[in-house]
Amino acid sequence: MAKSFKNIGFKLLGVWLILEGLIQLFDLHFDGIGIVIGIIALLAGVLIIAEK
Repeated sequence: MAKSFKNIGFKLLGVWLILEGLIQLFDLHFDGIGIVIGIIALLAGVLIIAEK
């Protein structure tokens, strides 16, 4: 089960990095984007650290 948390954490990290890149490259903006990005980053960090 711990391995699945690690995989989910790294997948969320990948999603976060892709979204950050798209936001910067294409100047994407919508209401609540900061909250969405923050939640993804927080979840990814917690899941990766929980594995260690």
